[in-house]
Amino acid sequence: MAVIPIVDVQQWDNVARMWDCLSWGSPFRSRAWHRSWWNAYGNNRTLFILQVDNDQGVVIGFAPWFIERTLSQGRVVRFLGSGEACSDYLGVLATPEYIDQVAEALAHWLSCHVGNGLGPAFDWDLLDLSGVDAKDKGIQRLAEQLAVRGNQVHRRAGDRCWRIELPSSWEQYLKRLSKSHRKQVRRIERRYLENGLARLHTERSRDDVVKAMPLLVDLHQQRRQSVNEPGCFASEAFSLFLHEAVEQLADQDAVELHWIEIDGQAVAAELHFIGGGVTYAYQAGVLPEALDQEPGRIMNVAVLKHYMAEGQSAFDFLRGDEPYKAHWRATPRPSVSLRVVPRRTSSQLRHQMWQAGDTMKQWVKTGLSLAGVF
Repeated sequence: MAVIPIVDVQQWDNVARMWDCLSWGSPFRSRAWHRSWWNAYGNNRTLFILQVDNDQGVVIGFAPWFIERTLSQGRVVRFLGSGEACSDYLGVLATPEYIDQVAEALAHWLSCHVGNGLGPAFDWDLLDLSGVDAKDKGIQRLAEQLAVRGNQVHRRAGDRCWRIELPSSWEQYLKRLSKSHRKQVRRIERRYLENGLARLHTERSRDDVVKAMPLLVDLHQQRRQSVNEPGCFASEAFSLFLHEAVEQLADQDAVELHWIEIDGQAVAAELHFIGGGVTYAYQAGVLPEALDQEPGRIMNVAVLKHYMAEGQSAFDFLRGDEPYKAHWRATPRPSVSLRVVPRRTSSQLRHQMWQAGDTMKQWVKTGLSLAGVF
């Protein structure tokens, strides 16, 4: 096995086709997602992709990472797509038959390139990986192999994602719901959808999705600002990233933008990414003045029926434990965050200081919670 660092965008562009072949249809692991993220958030950060080739020189894996230098923790390795982009199901890119070998090769390379005098481009103080499915085999294997080589590995539960495994028919799905919820859904169908009072519009082509994005942005911002929050699109970097990712993924038929119209007015919109038979509900907005018409519930009914008719295998609400997700019979998918610290003394000291600060924060938060502040 050979591990080849990619620290230049042109190098990365040269392996774009293989990158997507190894992403297995996941939009959050795709080249379009990661490249759009880098274009928006790459300033003052260093690309740190590790390409793994087998003995015949064939690319069999990638670690989709970057390095961020911080005063408190030194050179921190994170996933492309980290931060406010809220990317889920991140991991090492490889085919199932090679995932163990790729993880072992990465662990060996990382363990050998700490304080060995090869220069800062190959050095690291902390591997900080989040947004990982707890059952992700590649990350599990990577953590095991890093620990075997003397690195400290710390695991912490992350935010859970919630997924509905879709049956083949709407009637089968309704049987899963509680009696009261099934009654509510039937009422939504009769009152809004069956008589045409509410209409679902679905945009699929690149041009149509791009034209509908301002509607999504407007409804999202209106709703968040109505509860005194800035909204995701208040961030210029996030807006730049998402618009570019949507355009790129729409060219691959991996995007659908839905909006609900009632009496000629748009009252809800949702942006979905699609890959591997799974639909991911990534971003949404509703008109605050229309909340009494239940636009969110209408949207859920309409899009779930839509995806069952399309033959999708699952619908994923992504991260967050909002009660409505279980109400729609989604089941939780645990995630994990990993912090890996190399054996070097300076890295160990930085980590101990971080642990002390994190422990103090947890104590304060617990105390405020018991006091009724949260």
